[in-house]
Amino acid sequence: MSLLALLQIGCVAVFALLLIAAGWQDLRTLRIGNGLSIAVVASFAVWSVAGLALGQISWADLGLAVACAVAVFALGVAGFVAGVMGGGDVKLMAAASLFAGPVHQVDFLTVTALAGGVLAIFLLAGAPIGPIETTSSGAIRTRLRGGLPYGPAIAAGGLWVAAALVIA
Repeated sequence: MSLLALLQIGCVAVFALLLIAAGWQDLRTLRIGNGLSIAVVASFAVWSVAGLALGQISWADLGLAVACAVAVFALGVAGFVAGVMGGGDVKLMAAASLFAGPVHQVDFLTVTALAGGVLAIFLLAGAPIGPIETTSSGAIRTRLRGGLPYGPAIAAGGLWVAAALVIA
């Protein structure tokens, strides 16, 4: 295995760790720091340069990955404007979709949506998801207004992509 291939594996490992950190941060604070999304993009940049040098990805593949990320970001901004997604979620989702590219984009979005649905069901069932408020009455309406930390769902989708990249 070449050093560039090891570098790519290291970038995917960093990507996975950043996703876990972002999911945990969102779960605890309902916020995802910009630094985590920027670090995911930086990890992708190193990963893609190594892939180009190895001949594993082409400039067209790289362009399509960026186009997918831009599309995900645009849809996320629409969700942000509508009040259904947080800004950190939008940025993390777009950054993670870089690694997904066109090949794994549907898998990434599907796993993310399914994990988000599971989080929502747990929230509706009364699970203590997100920052704990001592003044909360526990009513379903109150829980729905509190917000859903979507970072763990994005992390689940991204981890699915990371596993697919390592296995491939």
